[in-house]
Amino acid sequence: MIIFPAVDIRAGKAVRLIEGDFSRETVFDDDPVDAAMRWAEAGATHLHVVDLDGARDGDGANLEAIGRIRKAVRIFLQVGGGVRSIQQAKRLMDLGVDRIVLGSIIVSSPEQTQLIAEAWPDQVAAGLDARDGKLAVRGWTE
Repeated sequence: MIIFPAVDIRAGKAVRLIEGDFSRETVFDDDPVDAAMRWAEAGATHLHVVDLDGARDGDGANLEAIGRIRKAVRIFLQVGGGVRSIQQAKRLMDLGVDRIVLGSIIVSSPEQTQLIAEAWPDQVAAGLDARDGKLAVRGWTE
């Protein structure tokens, strides 16, 4: 079994949201690199990073922090949140991310999803959230 500890990033900080609610946030680290390094130092071999701003807004606002995480830890890194085009996927892959996790785009643009999956075979995963038996997209806002 592979365990993926997670680092969720919002406004450049490592946070945790309660039930995906952006108004119910706890900040764990001012710098998400610190959180990633703690996981790696504790023996994690894989890390899951979520760009919460990207998930909600689709803008890749935390790309710089993700790049710093990639440089700081040499473990398997998968990233999701806000990947809504092949251009956004390419930016992440250019940072050296090992896998991208697609969510909302699977529902909103199956064509882009297919293009991304074809561009990076074996480096794309689906990650879909649900609440009360219904699919939750765009950072749990829809």
